[in-house]
Amino acid sequence: MGAMLKHLLLLCFFALAAHAQDLGPAKDDPSVPKDRDTILRIQIFLDKNLFGPGKLDGAIGEFTYKAVVNYNFAHGHKDLYSWARIQAAAEAEVPIIFAAFKIQPILTRYVTADLPEDYEKASVYPFMAYRSMLELIAERFHTDESFVAAINPKKNMAALKPGDIIVVPNVKSFRIEDIKPMQGFKTDATLSSHTIVVDTTERMAAIYSDKEMMLAAFPITPGKPQFIPVGTWKVVTMMATPTFRYDKQFLEEGVRGEEAFQIPPGPNSPIGVIWCGLSKSGIGLHGTAMPRTIGRTRSAGCVRFANWDAIRLPQLIRPGTRVIVR
Repeated sequence: MGAMLKHLLLLCFFALAAHAQDLGPAKDDPSVPKDRDTILRIQIFLDKNLFGPGKLDGAIGEFTYKAVVNYNFAHGHKDLYSWARIQAAAEAEVPIIFAAFKIQPILTRYVTADLPEDYEKASVYPFMAYRSMLELIAERFHTDESFVAAINPKKNMAALKPGDIIVVPNVKSFRIEDIKPMQGFKTDATLSSHTIVVDTTERMAAIYSDKEMMLAAFPITPGKPQFIPVGTWKVVTMMATPTFRYDKQFLEEGVRGEEAFQIPPGPNSPIGVIWCGLSKSGIGLHGTAMPRTIGRTRSAGCVRFANWDAIRLPQLIRPGTRVIVR
């Protein structure tokens, strides 16, 4: 690992992210915006530029703060904690923060209201679909169900149907219908030369070019401390919407069990919509069925991304990419 990458890690994750945790929402910093719409605009801007702020909800939490710091660092700004420059850029690049979304009939294919929460019972279904249209819309626009409900106070969220028009964050949508089932991703001369650094303490994953320039950073859920595969690995496989061998003993104890069953593909699969298998057996970077819990819950040894971030990984890394877990 080069000297520049060491510097990036030390500067951007340990000192800065720790500072972000200490400040929380930075209530005492007068430069930090306080109103929901300004914060949402900044979140959309950061999301668009591949510095994930977590869910888009118009509130400053840990990951929004870290996204600001990472964006400033990646773009060479000396004042890493400055919101003013980002706010100005967001106002120019994101003039409209809300959009009207009309629910199309095709989306009903991706909703199964009676899909069991129990994975063993769900394994007999052909697809791990969304359990409601509200869940689909929330993930599609990088937010959660509560925020969608909050910005649509007159809508019955339990009765959404094709033809209904919903207000959503004005962000490039995560389109489940565009994902090709079982699509594999091959090595790429440029993307395979990138490095992804997974910081399990700060719950962030950053992607660097072969010139060690930070290209993107996303919130993650790391594995349980005793199972974290600290070290340097490589991405060996990448596949969209794969099936998943659900082994409760492995997930809880890190030891492969005798009883397991296959979970079908879909956004509510335990591995979400992407699996990036590492050279460390049984460990991967992947999506999640519960994006609202990113950073707050733990898997066995894998690294979870929100599906809307996970789907971007094939445009940033490929088999052969170096993965540093620390």
